[in-house]
Amino acid sequence: MQFRDRDFQRRVIWSVIYLLFILAPLLALLTGAMPPARDFWTEFSVALGYTGLAMMGLQFGLTARFRHVTDPWGEDVIYHFHRRVSLLAVGLVVVHPLILLANGSEKMAMPDSLAEVPLGAVFAVLSLGALVLLVVMALWRTRLKISYEFWHFTHIGLALVAVGGGLLHMVGWGFYLADPVKRALWIGMTIFWIALLLYVRIVKPLFMLRRPYRVAEVRAERGDTTTLVMRPEGHAGFRFRPGQFGWLTLWGSPFRITGHPFSFSSSAEAADGRVEMTIRNLGDFTSGIAKVPVGRRVYLDGPYGAFTIGNPADMHVLIAGGIGITPMMSMIRTLVDRGDKRPLILLYGGKDLESLTFRDELDALVKRVDLTVVYVLSQPPEGWLGESGYIDAAMFKRHLPPGYADHEYFICGPDVMMDSIEAALGEMKVPLSKYHSERYSFV
Repeated sequence: MQFRDRDFQRRVIWSVIYLLFILAPLLALLTGAMPPARDFWTEFSVALGYTGLAMMGLQFGLTARFRHVTDPWGEDVIYHFHRRVSLLAVGLVVVHPLILLANGSEKMAMPDSLAEVPLGAVFAVLSLGALVLLVVMALWRTRLKISYEFWHFTHIGLALVAVGGGLLHMVGWGFYLADPVKRALWIGMTIFWIALLLYVRIVKPLFMLRRPYRVAEVRAERGDTTTLVMRPEGHAGFRFRPGQFGWLTLWGSPFRITGHPFSFSSSAEAADGRVEMTIRNLGDFTSGIAKVPVGRRVYLDGPYGAFTIGNPADMHVLIAGGIGITPMMSMIRTLVDRGDKRPLILLYGGKDLESLTFRDELDALVKRVDLTVVYVLSQPPEGWLGESGYIDAAMFKRHLPPGYADHEYFICGPDVMMDSIEAALGEMKVPLSKYHSERYSFV
């Protein structure tokens, strides 16, 4: 309970800090010398634009992977929040000129020639165009069949153009920048945003460069899946909690823009700093994992995530779908290594028996520890006597002992599966505080 209270306090503190940064431009409007008064709708439009710009700038901070910021929520929650806030920021920025247009502002009047278009307006169009393209690519990346690597590169570039264009648009009009206090605030915020970017792209990669890892083993697993075993080179490595993940840079240096997030599948009790990531071939970057040569130098940024054991519970119930088994395997291996005597129940969904990664190891562990494994197949073979179909409340009740609200639940898998399981737990009156989800699709 003390652990949860501390996390709650940290969430409140960081939420207040975030709101202060967002509201700072609005508070600055009320300080220092005031420019000539304008009508309400013009000022309201400007306030929305300033707020949207501040939110856009802080997006660099949300994705900077500051562990003290991400730990109370979990990295997946931060990234989903980043996505939702991006849409809100874009909405505010788009509404800003629409209000001016509806209000008949002279600033929206078209000049006689393109040569007479103010620079402030040019930068506004540039920023708005970059924002629209950024949102389209983020929302429909999969449908447009854009690779993660290309999307990530363009996402960063478009974000820089959008924020930079917004700042230059503001400078171009300069209505609120004549006052030294307001000017100092925006200069300070701009320096802060640039510092965040430099930290993510230069400072952090420098630290990673000094702490490389070597691939010690490449192990084939069931379900077209491969495990990379990595050992620290010249350092002790890092300690992680079971269920956490890291960002892997496999080809090239840590200064490469794109890293890939994968859960650790090894025990957190490994004494030599060894870490394992188990990665399924999904046809993109992951298709080359099985071909990684032993001895390859790689870089890891981690650990991250709040999806981990440690809260008081009479037993752990792990629910995995597909490659969502990887953080569960880390939990199981860690609890076994710690000699934890509490019962463990794993409900593991997959297409067929061959797709169930770690099935052989799980079957062996059942004979050694208090572990119950329930395989749930969507395409069961003929004569299959186990569970089939999808995990629901009725299936939970068939395999879990009563006192459902006393168990600790961990869920990882496709979004549709997780939504269904969370609804089933709600039917069983399991409180939100007793189940934890990790959605591994960040974009």
